[in-house]
Amino acid sequence: MSGSDLEMRRDRLARELAELQWDLGGLVYEMAIRDHFRLDVLARHAAKLQQVDAELAEVERILKLDQAGAAGACGSCGALYSRGSVFCWQCGKDLMAHGTVGTVAGS
Repeated sequence: MSGSDLEMRRDRLARELAELQWDLGGLVYEMAIRDHFRLDVLARHAAKLQQVDAELAEVERILKLDQAGAAGACGSCGALYSRGSVFCWQCGKDLMAHGTVGTVAGS
């Protein structure tokens, strides 16, 4: 997915998130003035809002990595790191994957 595709997706998700927040607020208001809350309905709407929010955060994270020219983000603290980094510059976490060395077949 290209940067412009991600930016369009981010914009669409941001609009959807704002609309879901507006709708949830209106729903709570309507329930409050009627003094009748349906927690199952609120939970369903909140779950959808949370899903879109998480997707938007992931798209923004990918865009940030792309714009920064970073190879990734530290799994411990979230700091961006460049290709070839062995340790996180912020928290010192080892960024290299540790695995076992396999044996060569037939030896």
